[in-house]
Amino acid sequence: MRRKRGKKTMLHKGFRDPKLAKRIVEKINEVAPKKDLIKICHVCGTHEWTISHYGIRSLLPENVEVIAGPGCPVCIVPASEVDEAIEVAMRGATLICFGDVARVPGSHLSLMEARARGAGIRIVYSVMDAVKMAEKEPDRDFVFFAIGFETTAPSTASEILKKPPKNLTFLISHRLIPPAMELMLGMGDLQIDAFIAPGHVSTIIGLEPYEIFPKVYRMPTIVAGFEPVDVLLAIYMALKQIRDRRAALENEYRRAVRWEGNTIAKELMRKAFKIVSGDWRGIGRIPDSTLALREEYLEYDAHEKYNIRIEKGKDIPPGCQCHLVIIGKIKPTECPLFMKACTPQKPVGSCMVGIEGTCRIWALTTHGLKPNQL
Repeated sequence: MRRKRGKKTMLHKGFRDPKLAKRIVEKINEVAPKKDLIKICHVCGTHEWTISHYGIRSLLPENVEVIAGPGCPVCIVPASEVDEAIEVAMRGATLICFGDVARVPGSHLSLMEARARGAGIRIVYSVMDAVKMAEKEPDRDFVFFAIGFETTAPSTASEILKKPPKNLTFLISHRLIPPAMELMLGMGDLQIDAFIAPGHVSTIIGLEPYEIFPKVYRMPTIVAGFEPVDVLLAIYMALKQIRDRRAALENEYRRAVRWEGNTIAKELMRKAFKIVSGDWRGIGRIPDSTLALREEYLEYDAHEKYNIRIEKGKDIPPGCQCHLVIIGKIKPTECPLFMKACTPQKPVGSCMVGIEGTCRIWALTTHGLKPNQL
């Protein structure tokens, strides 16, 4: 008896269909300009993985480039906030964080290096794990280093609104994608002709926050999923708008993204957080791009409990070009340290650390490394 294939398996097969991909590539060649250089910027580490892993750049016309924007949540955490996390752990609290952020360089040390020097640091998969630890060990102080974009912020908000144990506080390092996209458009020496907006983030925030790009900046903007056909369709849709001299917000990822997004998740964030300006590694200060705890939840703010705030940090080590990779101004291979002094086993810059970091992804796809070597 033959086992029936699940809907998910069939869906993935369709969005990885080589024949369908080939047809879309033919359409891309039909609508792409013949001479003008076109740069389409995506803002998602998972998009970069799909593009690199499936060789999508090699299928495009020579004058059509897809560049990677600041879509890696680990890569853009400023060194000052890593320094704060290390300082808290050095003072005796147990810092809880995700595995990939543990290797992100601070001004002088990473969290992993700090742990080797005696700092109490534990790795978890979710904020719920942090809550469980605090409940099991009520005599120990815990601090959760909460990083990520709009995709992970709702889970942090949810646990804070539930009033977690008093021995658990938070270092909030959540950031918002649309303000970073808008800032990039103000960089005079950075060419961007269209945006591919991140699918995961868009499932939370919906489409409305992207309206500013076609309406104000005349920038074609496509929300896309993560399969090869998704990305190729998004590129085709963007090029078609460019050819027709129009700018619109289009949703390629309709099977997952709604106009209003996830209203429950957005309400959780609204209740727990306020929006403030904040620093992004490699980019600088971006207005209204960072989340902070509202006043009624300051008892859970590790900054308040430990009276710690480090304003300045050393984001970019000497010779590192992460600040240019993060905004898509250069490719990883154009950094003089790439796969020389800076490797997945011994990263110098943050882009080589996170699983969604552009340099790390390129190390995997262009140098034949296997995931277990990273």
